[in-house]
Amino acid sequence: MKLATYQDGSRDGQLVVVSRDLATAHYATGVASRLQQVLDDWSFLSPQLQDLSDALNQGRARHSFAFDPRQCLAPLPRAYQVVEGQAYPSLLQPREAGVGPALAPGSGDNFAGACDPLRCASEALGIDFGAGLAAITGDVPQGATPPQALDGVRLLVLTNSVRLRSLEAAGLAKGVGWVQSAPTLVFSPVAVTLDELGASWDKGRVDLPLHTHWNGRKVGMCDAGPEMQHHFGQLIAHLCATRAVRAGSVVGSGPVANAGTGTKGKAQWPKGYHSIAEKRAMETQLSGQASTGYLQFGDTVRIEMKGQDGLSLFGAIDQEIAPR
Repeated sequence: MKLATYQDGSRDGQLVVVSRDLATAHYATGVASRLQQVLDDWSFLSPQLQDLSDALNQGRARHSFAFDPRQCLAPLPRAYQVVEGQAYPSLLQPREAGVGPALAPGSGDNFAGACDPLRCASEALGIDFGAGLAAITGDVPQGATPPQALDGVRLLVLTNSVRLRSLEAAGLAKGVGWVQSAPTLVFSPVAVTLDELGASWDKGRVDLPLHTHWNGRKVGMCDAGPEMQHHFGQLIAHLCATRAVRAGSVVGSGPVANAGTGTKGKAQWPKGYHSIAEKRAMETQLSGQASTGYLQFGDTVRIEMKGQDGLSLFGAIDQEIAPR
């Protein structure tokens, strides 16, 4: 099933069930009003939502309405815990093979909806996108193995991990991490259960390409599955090594990337990039100098993943960069 949260003037919005083709929706009020309620009581409430989803997809839901992603908050507007991993090969922070996943804490109080303007104080802050995926969990106990942790994945979403690159180095140098340089995490309009992915869900990885457009031009089409070095079960298990993970936690993959290929002694990245910083690192490796600038006011970013049937799975993150 596919779930979204509609704006209703409150902080946490109103839970809706969305049809598989993203054409129609139905309020889930008869089952639960908030997604966190469902995550807290998944075994009891999710089957009821599944019944509503089945009725919606079969045209039997009496009070359905046209789904509008512009009315969506993040599917889970607030979270108790947010961490982001580095699950893919990266030129920004190369890691040796066999080394465990890197995880960094994030902020769970300022998620943005898929079509919200991305507001920033200044273009000089080095505004960057970071297209990836994230798992929303149920309860996972401390010490869980990767297979056990994978059983705790309830929903998947697309994400845009916004970064202010001009502040990033200073924050890391002071030992305060991404506090200032990671202002918000943007979610796709809908969160989906694993069964919606069918055969594309492969042991903790999503075997589909991710598409990123910048000002209407496709800049990234990396395969999200084959080069995911640490799948979601491994990311969550690594987090559980020292703590229990509670229902409603968000564990991100970091920007999707594919390793470069060598052709006639020259590196190439035929699948493009899903963050500008990665593109700049590619340019530096090739010519010794980065030439691509960061986002400017008026720029647009679109992030989307389509299933094997060609239909959008999560809906699209579709944002314009705007002054504060």
